[in-house]
Amino acid sequence: MTTSQIVYQGAALADGTGPVLRTPVTIAVRDGFITAISDGDSAEPASAGATVVDASGATIVPGLVDCHSHLTLQGGAQWIARGADPTPDLIDAAERNAAALIAAGVRWVRDVGSPRRADGDGRERALALGLRDRWRGQAGYPYIRAAGTWLTKEGSLPAGLAVEVGDGDGLLAAALGQLDDGADLVKLYLDGPDQGVAPWSADEVRAVVAAVHARGATVAAHGSGLANCRLAAESAVDTLEHGFAIDDDIARELAANGVTLVSTLSVMHSWLTFGSTTTIERFAEEKGRSAIAERLAMAEDSVRVAHRAGVAIAAGSDFGGGSVRAGHLAWEVQALVKAGLEPWQALGAATWQGGRVFGEPDAGRIRVGGPAHFMLVHGDPLADPAALWRVWRVL
Repeated sequence: MTTSQIVYQGAALADGTGPVLRTPVTIAVRDGFITAISDGDSAEPASAGATVVDASGATIVPGLVDCHSHLTLQGGAQWIARGADPTPDLIDAAERNAAALIAAGVRWVRDVGSPRRADGDGRERALALGLRDRWRGQAGYPYIRAAGTWLTKEGSLPAGLAVEVGDGDGLLAAALGQLDDGADLVKLYLDGPDQGVAPWSADEVRAVVAAVHARGATVAAHGSGLANCRLAAESAVDTLEHGFAIDDDIARELAANGVTLVSTLSVMHSWLTFGSTTTIERFAEEKGRSAIAERLAMAEDSVRVAHRAGVAIAAGSDFGGGSVRAGHLAWEVQALVKAGLEPWQALGAATWQGGRVFGEPDAGRIRVGGPAHFMLVHGDPLADPAALWRVWRVL
């Protein structure tokens, strides 16, 4: 069997674990795995016949981890309506999204809800589960962790988009049904028909968490309002998605219960660009620029409060489920910096913190013996997160 070695010589390295750029660094890769990381710009670790890439002037960054996405959706202000598109259109959207992700250096993707369709056996299950299985091990596709579809209280989302339940027993049965379908995680939609009232009790959600954990899976909980974020914290779900209304008490409980906040601030920035949008909470109501700006300010403050309380933060773009498109996770890193994180902490949210949520030790990390899933960008993302947009090469 032939082997191939490539040496990336004289680059800088930023991995999101600290505030200092490591430079110069030379990384040797053989057959897709990192064999050496050395300080300096010498290619000496290379064996005879190795290909040497002059990476000076570029920064090596781990492959990014997008912890909140919707692979089968196209995004845009009408993303909810587009969820009813014909199955071939949704599959085509996923293929385009996958290509955009890889080109942007996003290597690991957590899908947190996709429409249900009948498979070849006539059984309905979430489309992202089949994509995960078909893409597994194929070059040019990201690694996927997939929820099934959204689990909601009756009347929370448009009919046909989610699995609707009426009570806690129904919620538990639906969650286990998602795992029977092959889901890696369960997605609870905690924004109920009444935004000011949590749709289930903490005991009901805790029962779901315990049952899902017993099956070796995790629970992601969508929560955008105060009551919903509090329910996620009290129930000790694995991740609170969005978390646009976190106060000090909620933040302390999130930290105490080990709940990770998966931020999606960039989707609000994208809404602000339009000046109006069809919102998640009220599908037919148009929000003006000032209302969206106020909501964004609240969401940014929630990130600051959570960060101050020691809540772990991972980054999600919410592509497909809003105006942000696939491959735009760099926007979320920038948004986290604007909300008060240091650039290295924001990069960590999109790399190793995301890998921890993803459940893969090598996701978002660079280490000897690990897979060579990294990219080279121009600029220093520890000083300027916009450098993540300037992708030169993706492994």
